[in-house]
Amino acid sequence: MPHQDRQHVTDDRSHLRADCANCFGLCCVALPFSASADFPVDKDAGQPCTNLQEDFRCGVHARLREKGFSGCTVFDCFGAGQKVSRVTFDGRDWRARPETARRMFDVFGVMRQLHELLWYLTEALALPAAHSLHGDLRRVRDHVDHLSQGRAERLADVDVTAVRGEVGDLLSRASALVRDEASGRTENHRGADLIGADLRGADLRGATLRGAYLIAADLRRADLRRTDVLGADLRDADLRGADLTGSLFLTQPQVNAARGDAATRLPPGLVRPSHWGTGRAAEG
Repeated sequence: MPHQDRQHVTDDRSHLRADCANCFGLCCVALPFSASADFPVDKDAGQPCTNLQEDFRCGVHARLREKGFSGCTVFDCFGAGQKVSRVTFDGRDWRARPETARRMFDVFGVMRQLHELLWYLTEALALPAAHSLHGDLRRVRDHVDHLSQGRAERLADVDVTAVRGEVGDLLSRASALVRDEASGRTENHRGADLIGADLRGADLRGATLRGAYLIAADLRRADLRRTDVLGADLRDADLRGADLTGSLFLTQPQVNAARGDAATRLPPGLVRPSHWGTGRAAEG
């Protein structure tokens, strides 16, 4: 059977995508932010954003970047918001039931991490090269999913660090199996400081950039196929003309935080951000 870099997994990850219409604006309340290049003001955890409306929608959603809230445009809850709102708390919102607010906000933080892990595990299960690990991946995914279905009291007590450790080890093994097929190149840049690095046209196939700092790095026309980018910081990284098809564990928040263009190639299931525009990378 011919090799496939990855299969389409959008259908079985649909519940891991944010559905703000079915959420009680949890990210707009539970999370803190500080005045910076990403936010124009300070906000404490548990304090509703001034842009949050009575119907739990954002009043400046279409103008977030214009208003200085670019940090909001790169956040993704992986579907945790609607899960906590509609399942864990059975549709009881924190405004009508203020006594639930603190617990709801705490659970949201846990759920967001569990759903992110489910995103990665589901992707790993779609990797043909990792078929020898599919049994373990399925077992761990089912365990994480079971945790996410728990009552609020149990969710608040989940040892997320331990869960992330188990999942991380398994994902590393899956990643190695895929990257070993990339023409023998398995460069290790895990956790590397590549801030502002000139990587124009670099052949990074099969490399691991897991947890690497690629802030403002120049990755124009770089080849990132079968490159592990789990947790890589791509804020303001220049991905114009880069090829990320088949890249491993790339998420929408990473894509949203970077810069790209019409020539940037993304894996199936990820959306080209509107702020990327339609131009193509300049030579250089």
